[in-house]
Formats: sequence, C-alpha cells, structure tokens
Amino acid sequence: MDEDMLEDQRRLVELIEDEGWDVTDLEISAYDSPWADEDDPEATVTITARKPYDSEGDGEDEDNPYRLK
Repeated sequence: MDEDMLEDQRRLVELIEDEGWDVTDLEISAYDSPWADEDDPEATVTITARKPYDSEGDGEDEDNPYRLK
C-alpha cells in the first residue's frame, strides 16, 4: 500500500475528529481501477464514526417508539 494513501487516510480521520466525531471503524482498499486506462492505483476509504448529540427537547417524544434512546 502506498504511503501517500495512508497519509491521506490519516488526514481524513483527523478532519473528522476535529469536527467532534469519534472514529469507530476504518478501512482502506487500494486497487487498480478497472474503468481507467491509467496504471495509477486508486483507493477507497470507508470511515465509520459516531457523534452524540445533546437532546434538548421538551420531552414531547419520550413515548415515541421510533425514537432512539
């Protein structure tokens, strides 16, 4: 795997974490594109992150069965 790809992945994680998200899973896949005639490899980065939000509601939806608690 190319060091530039890993550095880009680290930068993406840093940007997400700077916005208050917690990265919970991370995957990078490097491959040669089947759609391009170029020999340059490509990468796909999949990032799963979570961010809790304060619920400052007035309590109206406390009995809502579709609300995640």
